[in-house]
Amino acid sequence: MHTSLRLSSALAVLLTSVLVLSGCTLSADESSTEGMCKNTDLALSELATLTDPRSYDGPSTACLASQTVTPVASEAASTLPVTVTDNQGTEVTVTDTSRILALDIYGSLAATVYGLGLGENLVGRDTSTGFAEAADLPLVTQNGHELNAEAILELDPSVIITDTSIGPWDVVLQMREIGIPVVIVTPERSLENSRDIITDVAAALGVPAQGEELADRVEADLAEVESQIAAITPADATDRVRIMFFYVRGGAGVYYLFGEGTGVDSLITSLGGIDVATEIGWQGMRPMTAEAIVAAEPDLLLMMTKGLESVGGIDGLLESIPAIAQTPAGEHRRIVDMSDYEILSFGPRSADVVEALARAIYAPEQSGFE
Repeated sequence: MHTSLRLSSALAVLLTSVLVLSGCTLSADESSTEGMCKNTDLALSELATLTDPRSYDGPSTACLASQTVTPVASEAASTLPVTVTDNQGTEVTVTDTSRILALDIYGSLAATVYGLGLGENLVGRDTSTGFAEAADLPLVTQNGHELNAEAILELDPSVIITDTSIGPWDVVLQMREIGIPVVIVTPERSLENSRDIITDVAAALGVPAQGEELADRVEADLAEVESQIAAITPADATDRVRIMFFYVRGGAGVYYLFGEGTGVDSLITSLGGIDVATEIGWQGMRPMTAEAIVAAEPDLLLMMTKGLESVGGIDGLLESIPAIAQTPAGEHRRIVDMSDYEILSFGPRSADVVEALARAIYAPEQSGFE
């Protein structure tokens, strides 16, 4: 059964505010380009995994085996015009998909468009869109995740696919007022609703058959990864890794723990771990307290790479937040980091993200970059 990886609408807005205020750009230009990933020729089930993942000492980095998105069709042809009712109940008619903008805080909508076979029609990107094929597209965001109306208009889009996770909202309304079809999808990202998002985007772009094919592929890939993870996690729940997701921007003094209802809780569960934030009753995405992190007793912290760098790496993290040093994760220096624009980029790459994190947790010496 697929576990839910959900960010609610309210949490999406909160995350947007934190990212902008903290100067986080989640930029594709800051992607992990340190080299090739280790052991990409081996399946997760073929790696020499840890017999006791809770006792391992040292950090590791999750590395996507591929920076690309594979489309289900090389040249999808849209059947137009098409009229859809979007997530806000607005009826939108799309007559032209030759110049598409797909924008959200996760970078998943552009990846979805590319996965549908309409990648050649993308004319710009947001700062979170980090897959390789989109790297040369012009940015339409500034100061992190702020939409730039002038940059959007310069690209003359024929349709915009977006959600409420990115703004300012006045810019979105301005695009609609001048006659550009704007289709709003749900800001929630989950494995349970990934099919709905994919098929909604596909319907709006006139490629419903490709939408069903892509959704089928995403579900099948994820099921296979989850099966491999289940085979390498300790059978006894007390032996499973106690994991917490820690969002940091040291320069801005931003230290957040992600708890129940953020989507990260179910990500941890899908990795075969114990979500200790939920275990201590930590609701949503809230500023860290020393008491909370000590009480949680995590064995491992999941972090964004730039976030870890912003506090001077593990040494800086333990120095700036002494409470972490009092946890098993701190004592064992057990931090798993992953590129900022990848770790929450659910969608067509969900299975790849989950697999990369599982490799870093259960086979740390065989994961990361060459």
